[in-house]
Amino acid sequence: MEHLDQLENISIHILREAYANFKNLCMLWSIGKDSTVLLWLARKAFLGHVPFALVHIDTSYKIPEMIKYRDELTRQWHLNMVYGMNTEALESKQTFPDGNADRLTCCRLLKTEALKNTLSGRWPRYRFNHSEGKYELDPNTEPYTGVIAGVRSDEEGSRSKERYFSARDRQSEWDIADQPPELWSQYKTDFAPGTHVRIHPLLDWTELNIWEYIDREKIPTVSLYYNQGDGKRYRSLGCKTCTFPIESQSRNVKEIIEELKSGQLANIAERSGRAQDAEDGGGLETLRRDGYM
Repeated sequence: MEHLDQLENISIHILREAYANFKNLCMLWSIGKDSTVLLWLARKAFLGHVPFALVHIDTSYKIPEMIKYRDELTRQWHLNMVYGMNTEALESKQTFPDGNADRLTCCRLLKTEALKNTLSGRWPRYRFNHSEGKYELDPNTEPYTGVIAGVRSDEEGSRSKERYFSARDRQSEWDIADQPPELWSQYKTDFAPGTHVRIHPLLDWTELNIWEYIDREKIPTVSLYYNQGDGKRYRSLGCKTCTFPIESQSRNVKEIIEELKSGQLANIAERSGRAQDAEDGGGLETLRRDGYM
């Protein structure tokens, strides 16, 4: 557990550094295990309060339990919850489920473009109104210049090239070769005006660390991660049309931890159930260079 304590301390330090250095800060919450651990860490870092907006990009094709879970925690923890959506692409049916786009085009429209325009304030954002118990148009259109994300370097190839504080240009595009070194826990937080910065407090965590932390902290997760009796579970979550479960007998957090420790999944990529990765040559670099998470 000492290693988990060290990871927790570093992540909390990064979160506090981000809050101290970026005026318009938000955190991406995909509802998956990593960003939910990140949300838990944010609540620890700020004594039970999350002092910035949580942003979810809703493709309208998420597994229903994910959206239900999002809204339940939003109410329970009184979160400043915002979502964005590419309504134009959905209304014109330029999506993979409607058959008018391939998977990568669908991801670019519903995820990358929606994310970039939601963060920039160019598209409408919808904020949860706790007094009314529903989402309403957010009058705030100020762009977010610092964006916290639950990226882990071990999850997928292009993510291993990230920094804790990773700059994007005004179009949210990522120049992998142009990133500052981060040595001896020294982080660059001073960037030129107009720079869009992604912040990655979980960068050095592993999938096993995430589940060990979920177990230690008793963090609530969606049941999709566990075998419900059919010998399958989701290892990574996304849109229901492009995300598939893996063969697994793990019915709870402890069994997932044992499954990972045993090496049963050693030759199976964590995102092997994400169909868009296969169409992007086995990774996400094309989408991520253009601004995807």
